[in-house]
Amino acid sequence: MKPNDVTQTLHWDGNILAALREDIPWEDVSANSVVPAGVRGRAELLCKQDGVIAGLPVFARTFSLLDSAAEVNLSVRDGDRVVRGQKLGEVAAEMRALLSGERTALNFLGRMSGIATYTRTVADLLAGSGTKLLDTRKTTPGLRSLEKYAVRAGGGHNHRFNLSDGVLLKDNHIGAAGGVRKAIEGARAYAPFVRKIEIEVETLEQLEEALDAGADIVMLDNMSGDTLEKAVKLAKGRAETEISGNVTRENIAKYVALGVDYISSGALTHSAPILDLSLKNLRPL
Repeated sequence: MKPNDVTQTLHWDGNILAALREDIPWEDVSANSVVPAGVRGRAELLCKQDGVIAGLPVFARTFSLLDSAAEVNLSVRDGDRVVRGQKLGEVAAEMRALLSGERTALNFLGRMSGIATYTRTVADLLAGSGTKLLDTRKTTPGLRSLEKYAVRAGGGHNHRFNLSDGVLLKDNHIGAAGGVRKAIEGARAYAPFVRKIEIEVETLEQLEEALDAGADIVMLDNMSGDTLEKAVKLAKGRAETEISGNVTRENIAKYVALGVDYISSGALTHSAPILDLSLKNLRPL
């Protein structure tokens, strides 16, 4: 999947402007001291690591917010694999805009591409299994939309976007409600009928109770190997299944053969390293 939704990109202006204000409180003293206003230039976007690119619309938008006449010409799209040394495109704009926006643009692009790259390596391990790879809400505050977009660019899928987006009853919800059945019954009575009810279970006893109460999806959280295998068989045909809890690139292979519907991993967004990229060879037009 190669998401390039222009309307979604416009929703990111707030994120980009906040980052620019953080980096340029009132002026870029370095750029303004060496380049006269109005002088235009061109620079190249270069890849310094193999990976998957994501965040190109954010990269481009950063410069257009600083210079409405900025032109960004790219040879790749979000979701494409890229290799070390590859030229990904060029940016032409006022030199002050190029210098001032460089770090903010690369910070977004490197972070989002790192998530897409890590996600692709995990998604590849699930290829052909029929199991969907999901992200979580373990995202950088304020940047969830961008990070979940990057997951999709890397071949993963989004779990619920926020607390208003779906019903997921976890251990503390169960404790607050007074038990698995009560939590499900409360959610069923309160939530719109179109909402699926997902509940987290940690034991086979909780799973049985959840299935009997009519849960649509059961999240099998931090279960051991034998218990997990029994849980998947028990839920088959009665509810969709999701495995969660410390799932990473290093250990996901052991879950592939179980035949679950979903595997969710917070590591996709909270543990992905950045992809190293640079803006080089700035020259006047």
